[in-house]
Amino acid sequence: MNTNADLLKELRIDRSPGPPPSRKGLWIALGIAAAIVLLAVVGWLLFGRAQPVAVQTATAVSLAAGNASTSVLDASGYVVARRMATVSSKITGRVREVLIEEGMRVEAGQVMATLDPIDADAARELSRSQLAAARSQADGVRAQLTEAESNASRLRSLVDQQLVSRAQYEQAVATRDSLRAQLSTAQRNAQVASDSLRISDIGVDNTIVRAPFAGVVIAKAAQPGEIVSPLSAGGGFTRTGIGTIVDMDSLEVEVDVGESYIGRVQPKMPVEATLNSYPDWKIPAEVIAIIPTADRGKATVKVRVALREKDARIVPDMGVTVSFLEKAPEPDAEPRRGVRVPATALVQRDGGDAVFVVGRENRVELRRVQPGDALGEQREVVSGLAPGETVVLSPPDGLADSDVVGTGTN
Repeated sequence: MNTNADLLKELRIDRSPGPPPSRKGLWIALGIAAAIVLLAVVGWLLFGRAQPVAVQTATAVSLAAGNASTSVLDASGYVVARRMATVSSKITGRVREVLIEEGMRVEAGQVMATLDPIDADAARELSRSQLAAARSQADGVRAQLTEAESNASRLRSLVDQQLVSRAQYEQAVATRDSLRAQLSTAQRNAQVASDSLRISDIGVDNTIVRAPFAGVVIAKAAQPGEIVSPLSAGGGFTRTGIGTIVDMDSLEVEVDVGESYIGRVQPKMPVEATLNSYPDWKIPAEVIAIIPTADRGKATVKVRVALREKDARIVPDMGVTVSFLEKAPEPDAEPRRGVRVPATALVQRDGGDAVFVVGRENRVELRRVQPGDALGEQREVVSGLAPGETVVLSPPDGLADSDVVGTGTN
């Protein structure tokens, strides 16, 4: 049974310090808050930010001073050489010397390389010796024939006088005729030996590789010590050419024109060519011919274009853009200011003509312009647009100023 003292102890308040409070709940709360913020940022990036508008673009091209003319069709192609050859030797042999380098100009007949002539020289010496032997044999037979003819003539007079038998005379005549046949054979052998020597001389000349026409060397394919052959023999260890030369006067342009537009192109039609490497240089040209066959896979027809100007800057396989013109440009015409863009780049905004110009970070700028004449599928822009600026083709109705676009060159 508890006493009063025990009961009083039970009623006493415990004032000793308790255990420190736990921070686990605080960290859980902070983690939940961070997750909510992260989800909010991701949701804004995925759904809140405006997505770029996919569009096609084109570059504004300056109208050439004095050379501007109405273009009925634009196409792209490449500069090609109608006269180009990889020069090889006519025989198989070891290269002794190469006399060309890339970029070097050669004339027709100029020596490009020489082969080791040991075998050819030996064959020529043998043919020369055979010719000398054949001629010596013919001279010997000719001397014998002279003696036989004299003997036959003398016996003929004696047999008429019945001083020698007719058998002796007939034997002398047979000897004479036999020597005549031997002389004819010896002379033919000498002619054969002479022909063989001439062929051997050609063999020696074949060890010298010459340029078939005047041009510029664009590739050097062999080095001294290598084996060259006119045919591919010996796998990758045998060269089939000494070098490649191009007749720069035969350069022209080949373009592929779509079947739907080939009706706009005519032979002798004036053309303006622009090299991709020199966009400000307009080269006068004209259509040579329309190749009468189509590419089934690409649905195009090849057109040959002749360049009226020759220049060292024009080299094979250069990319080129050509404009087929309605009429030849007038050299003395007044310069035309402005640029030309595809007609689909112009739109109507707020009652006026405008274009969307792509600027930094692919943001578009709605810009008012003053359009000019129609140039086929192109449109002249007199003011408001500078050469080289990028414009949007067929802008969507919802496209607005400062929108971000995803561009694709047309």
